[in-house]
Amino acid sequence: MNRNQIVELAEQLKDGRLNVNQFVQRCAQSVTADMGDVHLDLDRARRCGYPEVVYAEGKTIDTVKQITARLRDNDQRVLVTRLSEAQAHELMLEFPAGHHNAIARTFRMDSSRSYPTERVGRVAIVTAGTSDQPVAEEARETLEWMDVEVCLIQDVGVAGPHRLPAHLGQFDDVDAIVVVAGMEGALPSVVGGYVSCPVIGVPTSVGYGAGFGGIAALLGMLNSCAANVTVVNIDAGFKAGYVAGLIAGRSG
Repeated sequence: MNRNQIVELAEQLKDGRLNVNQFVQRCAQSVTADMGDVHLDLDRARRCGYPEVVYAEGKTIDTVKQITARLRDNDQRVLVTRLSEAQAHELMLEFPAGHHNAIARTFRMDSSRSYPTERVGRVAIVTAGTSDQPVAEEARETLEWMDVEVCLIQDVGVAGPHRLPAHLGQFDDVDAIVVVAGMEGALPSVVGGYVSCPVIGVPTSVGYGAGFGGIAALLGMLNSCAANVTVVNIDAGFKAGYVAGLIAGRSG
């Protein structure tokens, strides 16, 4: 429930249009939206700072559309991840004001009301190679949704180590760095050795057979000797972006 809804209910209670039991019931209904098999958490923004994010895989197109509409109608910003092409097509038809990133497989949309927003903090996203771009784009879209300033630096992996130093100046004022890498997953350790901020490693499933779909990169990052490196799950661009956004949001 947002502030305007709380004020409206409080005015109805004060004027006698609602009794105490009705007021409590309306408040309880506003916390969770029961939509058949979906129980949408409408109170998450108050508890956690940001609304519930929709994971689209395994959901029908109608379910994704209904959840998106309910979030919008409750004045919450929308982020949908891991969209199929068919789901994205229908969402853009239904909500043309939204933004679809086909590479990231995401859809985001502002709340139903227009609020002035100010960028909070700054995060850099670094990729080892262009094959890691879909995961990096998912992280970037997440940070955009969180109103965090983002800079994206691509294709500076350890196979060409001379490429990274040219970008070190861009790390001077960042609150966190998301490093996306597949293969052996060495780049987060290298970046971590240059900076004083948290580095969030994202192993990707990019690589040949012995990479085991990102497991080799995951284990490499988990064994990083750089003390400021932490790691999220394989291909988890959303999780890395979200955690980096939380760090950036507390920087001020």
